[in-house]
Amino acid sequence: MRSVVWSLMTVAAVALAGCNNSSNPSSSTDNGSEAPQGPAHSVTGTISLRGGIAPSAQDKLDISIVDVTAQGSTPLATKTIAPATTFPMTFELDFNPANVATNDLYIVQAELTDGDRHYTMPLQAPVLTKGNPSTNVSIELSPEQTPGEKMLVAFQGVQKQIGGMKRTAGTKLEKDSSLAWQVFREDGQVKFIRELVDYGDKGFTSTDYAYKDGKPWVVEQQKKPSQGAKPTSVDTAGWGDDGSLVLKTHDAGGTTSTLSDDDAANLQQQAKDTLNMATGGKGK
Repeated sequence: MRSVVWSLMTVAAVALAGCNNSSNPSSSTDNGSEAPQGPAHSVTGTISLRGGIAPSAQDKLDISIVDVTAQGSTPLATKTIAPATTFPMTFELDFNPANVATNDLYIVQAELTDGDRHYTMPLQAPVLTKGNPSTNVSIELSPEQTPGEKMLVAFQGVQKQIGGMKRTAGTKLEKDSSLAWQVFREDGQVKFIRELVDYGDKGFTSTDYAYKDGKPWVVEQQKKPSQGAKPTSVDTAGWGDDGSLVLKTHDAGGTTSTLSDDDAANLQQQAKDTLNMATGGKGK
């Protein structure tokens, strides 16, 4: 009889424990691990800049999550931060998990625009699906050359090539200055003119003019106390195919600033006048 009583008590205890478990569900699984979380509803991470170039107060950061598989589709999430002047910068992009196609590939796209300069991602940042993360996403942005910087590099390339071009030279004596120039041609067209002007006690200028299709392309003018002295300033201006001013810099005392539109226009006119003088009005 005693054994029967103990058996009944044991059954009752087990049943009571089962009731307690059912009324107080645990967040852990039977093996003690955390229960699976629901689908991600945001992507978080950090954006840093490469190259140590500090953006200005006019910059704008655009971030989005795009579906690479379904190209042209609406981004899963987008955000614009302006200004975005402090880096590294944390970000969070929220979205509706129901809009995620589990078999598609998603990436974070980020671009920083600071005037003419753009910072873009050299490496993709896949997220969300196919085992890719939704948190602690690390993105690095690299600065691209501005249109003006690209033009300056191209101009410097032409400077290095003038030794292989056909060359003619000339001189001219004026009331307050003496001029000497060299004209460099390729395929019958003037590509480059180097002009030296000595103003006596008032200084010396060395100017390189580059042309495209008979029009001023880039002008670089060095101003010096005398011919053998170091430049006190260097003004550079360049124009696109549509005539717009693309390159405009003024270097003096180790500091670079923006060349004024008036000074750039003066260099452009000098380029036209010099081409006319050096070619006897033919322009080629």
